[in-house]
Amino acid sequence: MSISADRIAALRAEVARRNLSGFVIPLTDEHMSEYVGEYAQRLQWLTGFGGSAGTAVVLAGKAAIFIDGRYTLQVRDQVDGALYDYCDYPATLPAQWIARQVSEGDRIGYDPWLHTRDWVAVTRARLTAKGAELVAVEDNPIDAIWQDRPAPSLAAALPHPLEFSGKSHEEKLDDIATWLKERGDDAVVLSALDSIAWALNIRGSDVARTPVALSYALARADGTVDLFIAPEKVTAELRAHLGNRVAIRDRALFELTLQNEFDGKAVAADPERAVAAIFEALDSGGARIDAIRDPVVLAKAVKNPAEIAGHHAAQLRDNAALARFLHWISIEGPKGSQTELSAAARLRQFREETGKLIDLSFDTISGAGPNGAVVHYRVEEKTDRQIEPDMLYLVDSGGQYRDGTTDITRTIAIGTPSDEMRRRFTQVLKGHIAIATALFPAGTRGSQLDILARQALWQEGLDYAHGTGHGVGSFLSVHEGPQRIATFGGGDEPLRPGMFLSNEPGYYKTGEYGIRIENLVLVTEKEMPDAEKPMLGFETLSYVPIERALIDADMLTIAEREWLNAYHTETERRLAPLLEGDARQWLSAACAPV
Repeated sequence: MSISADRIAALRAEVARRNLSGFVIPLTDEHMSEYVGEYAQRLQWLTGFGGSAGTAVVLAGKAAIFIDGRYTLQVRDQVDGALYDYCDYPATLPAQWIARQVSEGDRIGYDPWLHTRDWVAVTRARLTAKGAELVAVEDNPIDAIWQDRPAPSLAAALPHPLEFSGKSHEEKLDDIATWLKERGDDAVVLSALDSIAWALNIRGSDVARTPVALSYALARADGTVDLFIAPEKVTAELRAHLGNRVAIRDRALFELTLQNEFDGKAVAADPERAVAAIFEALDSGGARIDAIRDPVVLAKAVKNPAEIAGHHAAQLRDNAALARFLHWISIEGPKGSQTELSAAARLRQFREETGKLIDLSFDTISGAGPNGAVVHYRVEEKTDRQIEPDMLYLVDSGGQYRDGTTDITRTIAIGTPSDEMRRRFTQVLKGHIAIATALFPAGTRGSQLDILARQALWQEGLDYAHGTGHGVGSFLSVHEGPQRIATFGGGDEPLRPGMFLSNEPGYYKTGEYGIRIENLVLVTEKEMPDAEKPMLGFETLSYVPIERALIDADMLTIAEREWLNAYHTETERRLAPLLEGDARQWLSAACAPV
């Protein structure tokens, strides 16, 4: 048997031993994180799937894996179709699939530390209607069979300096206390790792690509906080930074504290970010639960002047590093001597040469030819493809710097592109420009803007299966809510000045090529003399040449051409002082007017 077959067999045996009929395996951790530590990569260990979102369900005689449109191709490369049915999410929900498979008396297990309360309620209702039962497990059966499972990281948590945070953690705790008093709550559970990092101005290295520290926090209406964190992670520097208002407690005491210290008290908990086990612990301890979004989420999303200034500095050095890479690939790519892995390594080297890189902000998506059509492709030795003439090369990458988090995508023509490639690229560019130049009234949601990015593709019956924009943190997660530009999976949050978002329309032709153009943008107020209401728009933050060889200028309107030429003029102005020699000459040619 294959490794995956051995593992699913072992899981079935363990599940049966526990008198269960099946088990649900989501890709998350006890903080409902998108990116998780190695210890929480249960879905990948079991199935081989390496994406950032997915769920598997294993029953006695059948199994399925649920992925969204970003991973339609990837899941087929990584997960054995003889073992798992491939299910498109959200068209088919795990709860729906399970309900169709179960029989009366079946008992389906789930880990209450890996699911939301709402998921549990919906799934339980569907199973109950079939005479089956949803059963919380005390410990995860995957952990019982994963013999070499890594331990959670014990790396030290570190203070995040005021020069980068722009606001002290004492001020932030005062804001949270005010919010709690206004709601009549005694405390709020902070379980999302980036919320804790932002509120306390701390960072860590417990999750690859995301600088957070494994912990929980309870913020109280008197302005104090209990921080639950492994003792090994606490240094004298961290204690001095946090001060007397933050009580440091062992992470192992978190659940007991919820059960024992809030009888009759009102506690706020986020139904989207706090797992079911947190609600159950509060319920069992007699707390009155205020189910509402964590107050840090929106505060964190609206960046302050120091965070915006830091991002500008991070963008400039990161954009110069990418420009050096694009010059390098323009020479090396047509030779056919580079691969996706070697190109990604060289790009990382350019970023490291800034002397400021802490980590990548995500695994670089380095996709040549047909691999570029895999939306969230992650290159490995077995998939590593040669970069050769007459193909497109898509590189989506970013860096974590102390002053900011970056994310940018460029699609490059290696050799001579086809007319179709140029047409599709230009349609994507038109969508990118439409978002970049959009003006909209205050209160507009990202879902209302998404059509602007797709209209040129829709006119020819084309589309792409991912959102147009996601929020970005400040030396935090490269994917940050609540703001999004998307018509599905979010996008209902009103856009506010100070929010960072990506602008990344794309097009993907299965088996041939992928195209994406991504810059980061900042929501800003726009002064319009005749406006009858407050108006907003976007300030572009990323300045790197857009591949001129892929642009069909005849497809652009006069206004689109003016935007592109102005963008390239500004790109050259910003980057020229940071480049030398041949790279400087390349930049000038890459930024020439169209």
